[in-house]
Amino acid sequence: MQATPEPHAREGYTHGHHESVLRVHEWRTVDNSAAYLAPHLTAGLRVLDVGSGPGTISIDLARRVQPGSVIGIDASAEVVARANGLAASDGVDNVEFRVGDAYALEFEDDSFDVVHAHQVMQHLARPVDAMREIRRVLRPGGLLAARDADYGGVIWSPESEGLARWLELNDRIYAWNGGEARAGRMLKGWARAAGYDHVEATGSVWVFSSDRDREWWGGAWADRATKSQFAAHAIESGHATHADLEEVSAAWRAWAADPEGWLLMPHGEILARA
Repeated sequence: MQATPEPHAREGYTHGHHESVLRVHEWRTVDNSAAYLAPHLTAGLRVLDVGSGPGTISIDLARRVQPGSVIGIDASAEVVARANGLAASDGVDNVEFRVGDAYALEFEDDSFDVVHAHQVMQHLARPVDAMREIRRVLRPGGLLAARDADYGGVIWSPESEGLARWLELNDRIYAWNGGEARAGRMLKGWARAAGYDHVEATGSVWVFSSDRDREWWGGAWADRATKSQFAAHAIESGHATHADLEEVSAAWRAWAADPEGWLLMPHGEILARA
């Protein structure tokens, strides 16, 4: 690895929207990514999904709150179009997707019962400002549900120098982009700083161990390490060379092929009342 340059003022999405990223995003559902919110989803709610990506969680939310509605927003017009196409093909008509900005939501005050944000705050340079803006559009007593990974707690087996290099590089790129790789543990403090008085903080994990899960997760990260915006940012920032990234990719493929392979990804979660 090259020496770490000084971070500079910017805000960028570390992972981007390469197919290696989207195929992971499209796996997400309420059950595997928002179970902490599920008990609070009732018929008739109006929900905003911030950073909705390809829309699988949003569509699942929409099914659960019928005859309520869900609006998903994302910064990428291409991904928004993809999500609208998925909703149409699934026949879910109480959800729509729009291009939007987490810092400047286009909705009036007190517009939503629930605002959901999955793996969003970690990528924002000003998460407290985003949470304040979310609080504005929540109805009195409304609920912010946020969940973010905490890369500071990722563990795997067997030991791998290549995956250790990946984790170090991931932390550096997040910082270079103005994000926070350990966002999971920060959510409660950010919400309180944004003015939410009642914050319930919990946690959950993803575990990848079966042959199928290792092939899918490890293969996605092997591609992401060399082909996605993650790779472009690693090189642009001076944190890695092409050779470094090839080594990281090879380490992911070796881990995926090892029948003893196991990886745990922890997440912080909050339910914050407006």
